[in-house]
Amino acid sequence: MRTAQAPAGTADLSAAAPAGTVRSVDTPDDAAADAAVRTVGLTKRFRSGQVAVDGVDLHVPRGAVYGFLGPNGSGKTTTLRMLLGLVRPTAGSATLLGEPIPHAVRSVLPRVGVLVEGPGFQPYLSGRANLERLDAFDASSDPRTARRRVDEALARVGLTAAAGKRYRQYSLGMKQRLGLAAALLRPRDLLVLDEPTNGLDPQGTREVRVLVRELADAGTTVLVSSHLLSEIEQVCSHVGIMSRGRLVLQGERSALTSLEAPRVVVATVPDQVPDAARALVRLGLTEVAADATGEVQAVLGDVPLPRVAEVLVADGVAVLGLAARRPSLEDLFVTLTGEGFDVAR
Repeated sequence: MRTAQAPAGTADLSAAAPAGTVRSVDTPDDAAADAAVRTVGLTKRFRSGQVAVDGVDLHVPRGAVYGFLGPNGSGKTTTLRMLLGLVRPTAGSATLLGEPIPHAVRSVLPRVGVLVEGPGFQPYLSGRANLERLDAFDASSDPRTARRRVDEALARVGLTAAAGKRYRQYSLGMKQRLGLAAALLRPRDLLVLDEPTNGLDPQGTREVRVLVRELADAGTTVLVSSHLLSEIEQVCSHVGIMSRGRLVLQGERSALTSLEAPRVVVATVPDQVPDAARALVRLGLTEVAADATGEVQAVLGDVPLPRVAEVLVADGVAVLGLAARRPSLEDLFVTLTGEGFDVAR
């Protein structure tokens, strides 16, 4: 994938990215005041010398559903833990809902629903009892309405029928649902979810996706870390990609995938793949790649698609299919990190 010019209003941060990446797209500084989550140079270096998070400038606009992507060990969870005041940064700064972290943790966290590194509950208590216990710990909670809040949270994640079952008897998916219910006990301005669909079946995954959309429509900002690219593509408005501790790409999802020039995809019979590839090269297209299945791809550039079809037919190539497409989020991820991604459960 070749480097493209960033659109107006974005900044090229490729110099800060690890070797082999293309670029990172950030948000203009004048939008910082409208951020639900903002970090500047956020860094975590452990005593062993390992740098888990390296100078991350994160920007999550208010009202966004921000997909936080990256391979295992890329620094996503450490970043989330620093945002929540669970780990102190070595350098840099962070704000949640306009308040500095960790200094304002006590005043900010009541406005934040959190599910990070899996939920932790009392194993011998029922799901309902665990939520009631959590609700009682909140000094602002009205005990007269506690049961209603717990019932509503259980219903939103589909656990009403299993509310009386002990937590230790819950499946992994049920435990994950209960963790989501805990984050939804009261209205939140910000929801931070680390792998929220972990352990869920396809129906549960779909329900979480719908729930996230409903919360965003109601004005809640959602920061969701996930390894399921298909979920991110369906629900997120903004994306950030981490690789080896650095934020290598960030911005609106639709804008990120439009940065690269479209590629032409030609489907033909396997025997004519070399002929199709030669025709595209002669047209001046770049990055021509072919495979044995009968598909040839190349960067389209300024060549009109009808002109490509005309040349292929003139060369006697059997054109079984012809299309132009933008790089997908998966294409960007693989290009930037050099690693694969789970696209389905």
